[in-house]
Order: sequence, then structure tokens, then C-alpha cells
Amino acid sequence: MGVAGSGKTSVGRLLSEKIRIPFFDGDDFHPLKNKEKMRAGIPLNDDDRQEWLHEMNSVARTQAETGGAIIACSALKQKYRDTLSEEISKPVWIYLEGSYDLVLGRLQKRKDHFMPASLLSSQFEILEVPTASCCIGIEKTPEEIVALIQLYLQQHGG
Repeated sequence: MGVAGSGKTSVGRLLSEKIRIPFFDGDDFHPLKNKEKMRAGIPLNDDDRQEWLHEMNSVARTQAETGGAIIACSALKQKYRDTLSEEISKPVWIYLEGSYDLVLGRLQKRKDHFMPASLLSSQFEILEVPTASCCIGIEKTPEEIVALIQLYLQQHGG
């Protein structure tokens, strides 16, 4: 989890390959109206996110029955994480943490994505840093981040 541009998709895909469990990108679950709203530079509100969160929770519950999955999504607020983990006994949260300037630089280089760099400040404004999670700085390479996640999972039974 983390703000846009924190590397969730890149890290999630690489981790999925390493530990051989399915990967799902939260961006793929956004309804079209949400993507259009973000493209227009309008931040999503809590109501906008409900359908998206429930769709991902449904996938998470199904995958939990068959060995788990990696779901990359922003999950910016605790109540979003609560919705995502409903009826899941041991969710593991990995928070990819980076400074505003570092993430902004990444977003400004990104092409063909519905989330414009202009919305980054709105994500940082509502971000509730998770306390019960693994927190990893995104200054590291994706490979280094994945190695740290694997170590965390080994040590915490994930």
C-alpha cells in the first residue's frame, strides 16, 4: 500500500514472481467513473472508493481461501484497510513509504496513467500511516524492497 507512484505495482509484480502467489493491481478495480474523475484532476472521496474497496475485498477473500494473493492499492486510510481486510483472518500490510518530492518526481515521469501528479498532494493529505504493518522506504530498488518484504514475511509467518 502507499500513495500513487510509490512502486506498488512494480514491487507487487516482482514479489508475486518470487513467492509464486497471484498479483492483482488495485488500479484495475476502479470503476470507469473513478478513473475519469481522477483524469479530470478531481480527488476521489470516501463514497467514490466504496465499490472499489468492496471489489478488492471480494478478491482478497477468495484468494485467502487458496493461499493468498498480493493486492496493490493505495489503502490510504485505516477505514479503507478495514474494509479491504473484512473476513480475512491475517492480512499483511506492506507500506511503501516515500517523500512527497521523490514520489512527485516519479509521477511526473509516468506516462499513460489516469492518476495525474496534480492529485498527489490530496493523497498525502488523507494518508493515515499504518501502525501494524511493515514499512519500507522506496529509495531502495524494487529488488531490495522485495527482499525486505520476503524477510518480513518469513519472520512474521506471512
